[in-house]
Amino acid sequence: MRLASLLFAASCLSASALVAQHNAPDLTQPQQYTMHKVSSNDPLGTNNDAAKLAAGATLTLLDVDGPGTVAHQWFTISSNDPNHLKNLVLRMYWDGEATPSVESPLGDFFGLETGDYVDWQAEYLSVGHERALNTFFPMPFAKHARITITNEGTVPVSALYFSIEYMQHHRKLPADTLYFHAQYRQQSPTQGTFNAWQGDGDKAVNAVQNTTGQDNYKFLEATGHGHFVGVTLGILQNQDDWWGEGDEMFFVDGESTPSWRGTGGEDYFLGAWGFGGAWGEGSPFSYMRYGAPLVQPWRTGARNLMYRFHTEAPIPFTKSFIATMEHGHGNHRSDNWFSVAYWYQAEPHAAFPPLPAAKDRVPTLHMVGGPANACDPPQCVVKQLPQVSPVQPQSQPSTSH
Repeated sequence: MRLASLLFAASCLSASALVAQHNAPDLTQPQQYTMHKVSSNDPLGTNNDAAKLAAGATLTLLDVDGPGTVAHQWFTISSNDPNHLKNLVLRMYWDGEATPSVESPLGDFFGLETGDYVDWQAEYLSVGHERALNTFFPMPFAKHARITITNEGTVPVSALYFSIEYMQHHRKLPADTLYFHAQYRQQSPTQGTFNAWQGDGDKAVNAVQNTTGQDNYKFLEATGHGHFVGVTLGILQNQDDWWGEGDEMFFVDGESTPSWRGTGGEDYFLGAWGFGGAWGEGSPFSYMRYGAPLVQPWRTGARNLMYRFHTEAPIPFTKSFIATMEHGHGNHRSDNWFSVAYWYQAEPHAAFPPLPAAKDRVPTLHMVGGPANACDPPQCVVKQLPQVSPVQPQSQPSTSH
């Protein structure tokens, strides 16, 4: 038994070493780069090591020539704006491109889509104690890199601390190098198929057939060649009961039937059984490639945060890639979804959807009907969705978990 245990441990260690070696430099060999750092430090040498950012202003954080690779970025913010995680927008441009390869509210990029600070740790993204935002995604550039942050709110940022560490390579990047991309999307609210349901286990809900992904929430629609790395997702519930019975469906290279289809929202994020939620507090968790760092009871107004990264085996595409998920089985729910997709691809990339206005990015309850959907303005926006008749069941109800 002891020998078997040792062999199992060795195999795990070997697998971990292979994963680390895939992205980390070989520490036994000379490195073919010089290391540099830009930060918000005071060039005069005082302890005033934070930048200020007026409302409407843009600050350039990095503006350097290549070839190089951004290795790490760190941010922490002091602001009287309660929505600063939604109002500050992070953009990254590679090799002089006119439109950014990364465009996202700052908090959303770091998996804080509900606008709340929550500590969590993954392989390439983390939010450390206290309010420290970190990314370790490698971000190569052949000719030039520019990173900016814009304050789209109405309140100035009193202190923006940042640090960006990057390599300058002694050699050109390989011709087939793929570039890092990240894209923010939202639906607030999602357009539920119907609201004449009392629970997610209703037969009228479970019997709906959805094989094409029509009306699914869309995390990403990319063209070109590259690979999908993962997604962070935040949900503000407009309705009671469990939000996560919808399946993820990924369409690779123009396929009409998804070659990747799952069994439910919490299953895609590698949890199970509603993250232990039901009407209790739930069980938040945070691991290297998956987690749900914010889980609240299944009631109207609940906030949830999830993430899943495919860094052990990124999902490749040669022409196009569409990543989607049902918002409830058969898209029956009308909650507020906010997400950031992360991927690598060759340039040029497809145009990003327009970034919603800052005020529309703030999670706000909507009047959509359905179980326990009630609130009083101005605490929520009254946005009545059309009353739609239930979809007629086409098969026997499936078992919901």
